[in-house]
Amino acid sequence: MKRPGKILIGLAVLLFAGLAAATPLFAEDPPKEGWSDIAEFSYVATAGNSQVKTLGFKNLLKRTWANASFEVRAGAVRSESTTRSWTVQSVAGDIDEESTTTLSAENYYLNGRYDRKITDRFYWYAGAGWERNHPSGLDSRYWGAGGVGNIWYDTDTRKFRTDYSITYTDQTDIVETPDFEYTFMGARFSWNFLQKFGTNTTYGNDFVVDENLNETSDYRGDMTNWVAVTMSQRLALKVSLQFLYDHVPAYAEAIDPGDPTIPITEFTPGRDLVQLDSLDTIFTVSLVAKF
Repeated sequence: MKRPGKILIGLAVLLFAGLAAATPLFAEDPPKEGWSDIAEFSYVATAGNSQVKTLGFKNLLKRTWANASFEVRAGAVRSESTTRSWTVQSVAGDIDEESTTTLSAENYYLNGRYDRKITDRFYWYAGAGWERNHPSGLDSRYWGAGGVGNIWYDTDTRKFRTDYSITYTDQTDIVETPDFEYTFMGARFSWNFLQKFGTNTTYGNDFVVDENLNETSDYRGDMTNWVAVTMSQRLALKVSLQFLYDHVPAYAEAIDPGDPTIPITEFTPGRDLVQLDSLDTIFTVSLVAKF
């Protein structure tokens, strides 16, 4: 993966081009003060010769006031696959079957955020969160952020805001290396864009880039494009494509089958390590329930 950063930049350019060309169409009901909740569910299962189970879940709990808002977001993606193997156990040709179940995807997050308007176009915010992504080598990452932002559009058909903040991160990788600092200060830029098309279709784009101020070559990007189609007052169908980019990805251990006793959480000089891919993509089709 040599050009994922350019992919994110290209998507950003396309977003701003679409923003400049977009024209508001039909109006939707303005947001109401009080509590609201949006839950997303996705599940895929195969049986027979191929056995795979994938479960996805996202939830947004939000409290809105006239000049402030508070939200809690949670999500999980977990996938298990089962493979079968057969061995001949005797001269008579007896065959034994063995099934092995492995975890092929595991991604969790939980975060919260409070926003307070200073003017109609300017606000401050504070947030904190936790995440885990084992296939990407991340055991846990705790972060806190505080900063300000601008509201560029806030109409019935279009919403767009940008955030600028200072962050603090405490990170633990599955395989830790001695030359990397796992607690650091950072800078973050993010945006949220939403455009309504017609009465039933909504497009959204969420983007975050984090810069490690202790090691400027270490930066991360997270962009999600999604489209939701309303089926009823409470239900919608949503498809989304998420890009997760880490310019300095974590490491995985290349285990020697003859010596499987080395703990993977302990760095040993001379041990073979493999740097993971910089870019992950997650495509999701889910049912959305609004409360």
